[in-house]
Amino acid sequence: MAHLAVAQASVSVPISNDTFPRSHGFKAYNLRIQDKPWGPLVNLKANYASSRSQWRICMSVQQATRSKVTVSPLTLEDAKDPPINTFKPKEPYTATIVSVERIVGPKAPGETCHIVIDHGGNVPYWEGQSYGVIPPGENPKKPGSPNNVRLYSIASTRYGDAFDGKTASLCVRRAVYYEAETGKEDPSKKGVCSNFLCDSKPGDKVKITGPSGKVMLLPEEDPNATHIMIATGTGVAPFRGYLRRMFMESVPTFKFNGLAWLFLGVANTDSLLYDEEFTKYLEDYPDNFRYDKALSREQKNRNGGKMYVQDKIEEYSDEIFKRLDGGAHIYFCGLKGMMPGIQETLKRVAEERGESWEEKLSQLKKNKQWHVEALVIIKRMSRCSARRAEIENGQAIMWSSVHRIIVCIVIP
Repeated sequence: MAHLAVAQASVSVPISNDTFPRSHGFKAYNLRIQDKPWGPLVNLKANYASSRSQWRICMSVQQATRSKVTVSPLTLEDAKDPPINTFKPKEPYTATIVSVERIVGPKAPGETCHIVIDHGGNVPYWEGQSYGVIPPGENPKKPGSPNNVRLYSIASTRYGDAFDGKTASLCVRRAVYYEAETGKEDPSKKGVCSNFLCDSKPGDKVKITGPSGKVMLLPEEDPNATHIMIATGTGVAPFRGYLRRMFMESVPTFKFNGLAWLFLGVANTDSLLYDEEFTKYLEDYPDNFRYDKALSREQKNRNGGKMYVQDKIEEYSDEIFKRLDGGAHIYFCGLKGMMPGIQETLKRVAEERGESWEEKLSQLKKNKQWHVEALVIIKRMSRCSARRAEIENGQAIMWSSVHRIIVCIVIP
């Protein structure tokens, strides 16, 4: 299908000490890494001359195989606590754009890009954390001051798409604004940071802060645990990192043998993100991975309406509830509107089981099985801008975002 041709994730492997060619085309290779076949590979678009002077090769996500990739440096496993705010807004780290790839098909509403950033190993992070990005230019509300930080969930493991601990990947949807009266795009109101990132070229510089966040960290104490991940749109970003750590990378200290269950809701087939990568895990690890998709513009729910992720959750609500009773972790990351429906479904199942959902939810939170972020939507005249808040230790830490929402709190 059309979207398969463009959904190329930037999975990179260093293979020599030559400098990057500046090529804008794709060139196929066949390569064996430590006697593991990796099939046809392609060069990064517009590769840039790396300070490490190495060739890199971009592997399309569908080429992931069951033979896991060796990662380094393994010292990234040594820390007992996650790194927090290594770089702050007043003194950000200047990183380099490695690649920017559109990862949705032509029929997807809007554009989403997979962006690989080279931080040189200087801004380490854990799966489930976020980077802050400071777009160039002045803050329109504070002339002479830089733009505010926008936070984006990291879509790669701590080793990055190059498996060397020196890159991080972001999944970014380009934010645009259309006038309600005319239906025409108004460039003056477009998302400053998302457009900056999606328009970036290899070699461009980007100021980053962080990493930040503890709520969405992947618990690894029990390698046999069940992890239920519910995402809409670019909310799948942290879950991609989880799944690569579970199924793609060879990590001596983490041998996952539990169940990872991903629910992904998007508009249509062309809007699916990292679908080939997830489908390959499903083929290679059928006992450890489940993958359910809700396509609102192509599927119908049991009542004949559009299929949203909460409808897909309802289909499996009894099983999900039983797994939660057994200690499963559940995570939510995505677009507005999904959480109330999910909560109502789980509440109804609890009542059918003769239980109180409020008490159950309280116990899940106490057991640290419930992983939720929150986003506040603020309406300004005909325009809606987003502010996401992560609920951590009872406090809301505000950050700017436009496309990742878990709990929607509407302020008139």
